Amino acid sequence: MISLHKIVNGLVILGLFFISSCATLPKDFERPESYVYTDTDDTRLGRARHEEKLDHPGQSGFLLLENGLDAFVARALLAQVAERSIDAQYFLIKKDLISRLFVDQLLKAADRGVRVRLLVDDVYFGGKDLGAAVMDSHPNVEVRLFNPFSRKTFRFIQFITRFGSVTRRMHNKSFTVDNQVTILGGRNIANEYFEAHPELAFGDLDVLSIGPVVRDVSYSFDLYWNSEWAYPISALTGKPPSAEEIDRKRQRLNDFISEQNDSAYLEALRNSNLANAIRSGQVRYQWGGAEVIYDQPEKIVHDFSKEEFHMAPKLRPYIEDVQEELIIVSPYFVPGKKGVTFLKQLSERGVRVRILTNSLASTNLPIVHAGYAKYRKTLLSEGIELFEVNKKFGKEERKEKEHQYGLSQTVLHTKAFVLDREQVFIGSLNLDPRALYHNTEIGVVLTSSEVAHEIGDWFDQNIEEVAFRLELQTNEDGYDHILWHGIENGEKQVFNVDPHTSFWRRFKIALISLLPIESQL
Repeated sequence: MISLHKIVNGLVILGLFFISSCATLPKDFERPESYVYTDTDDTRLGRARHEEKLDHPGQSGFLLLENGLDAFVARALLAQVAERSIDAQYFLIKKDLISRLFVDQLLKAADRGVRVRLLVDDVYFGGKDLGAAVMDSHPNVEVRLFNPFSRKTFRFIQFITRFGSVTRRMHNKSFTVDNQVTILGGRNIANEYFEAHPELAFGDLDVLSIGPVVRDVSYSFDLYWNSEWAYPISALTGKPPSAEEIDRKRQRLNDFISEQNDSAYLEALRNSNLANAIRSGQVRYQWGGAEVIYDQPEKIVHDFSKEEFHMAPKLRPYIEDVQEELIIVSPYFVPGKKGVTFLKQLSERGVRVRILTNSLASTNLPIVHAGYAKYRKTLLSEGIELFEVNKKFGKEERKEKEHQYGLSQTVLHTKAFVLDREQVFIGSLNLDPRALYHNTEIGVVLTSSEVAHEIGDWFDQNIEEVAFRLELQTNEDGYDHILWHGIENGEKQVFNVDPHTSFWRRFKIALISLLPIESQL
């Protein structure tokens, strides 16, 4: 006799089969190709800094956007002076103040005749289709979603039935205007990335660039925009929004923006460091060589061994060539056995390796911290220096510091490497299996000793104040244990467990670290 248990299992499997059979994507739709405008030297941005560009032939100019206010001001001002095109590519755009301000700038540019192409990953896009379709209805705006979920069934079911497909995402982040100026970095479009969240803030770092580097970012954008995994929002929604829906959505946005004119946040934007520097004509670019490196969009459908689609092999030679010092800032750091071996080899030949990541108290993804924590003792034993963000670094203290480099807030989100104080990588790449093997990423290697020294010197001078330094000690019984050295209320403190965490939080992390899920972190 067939047991009830087997019948239930059979029904579940049958149900998933029918559900998955409905989770299909549209096939009969138009995906018109479009490409970056190349004749933009006569635009306002093209003419800007003309003499300065001539003085640095073949080089690109860099401006670090080290706090959230400056990072948003840069995007808003670029959108306001755009004349030909805006190409925006992001992993996440939320429904909040920043996203509305951002969309408003895009639409106002489109109203002036600027072509706007917006490419967003679909993993967190649920519930936003109508808003995207309304944007797409503008004659100068196109919205596409990358690697979309089917709209015919629940997303959480597709995480099961399409595991290995919808779990591989586009994590790229770029904002390019008139093919003359681009912004790369780690920021998504949401309040917490631009100092607009009342309680939560992600410290991050972007770099605004001019010069030859911009063309390479534009070329990367076109690859993704015209790929078979970029679906027009109109193909997913099935029908365009009505005229009433378009008018209502745009009016709501206009009303919301009008209400913000005198808000504290917009006042903070007007008085940001960058806004004041622009008004006083004191914006200074740092110049040097640059190589944009990125994953190919095909990465998401190929086996992990197909490294020809990966950016990591392009980045690896830069790190292998390090002779004296490597500084790594990565909010999610899961090195794996290969990564530990690689870092060990650097340390053995005399390279000083320092790594900053989130602490258990500061991380927003404890599951990733579980993947990192089991490597701490091994890394420390091999001479690798580890630092973890001190969540208790006070808000007033943070405001007093001019240069934050993504460390000023509760959660570290910066992805940057400093190589021998000569080169710097800035981008969207975390050093974990998900970024290296599953998702697509982008970044730029800047060859500028000025930029590298600026960030490296800041690290030297401030790391002990903003992060815990980990030390490996051996107790009387011969067992290794970790100590956390930090500063609390202006005084040095030592902790023998993850600082500012409960027993249960540490216990859960210990259990998670035993699960065979590292490849998905």
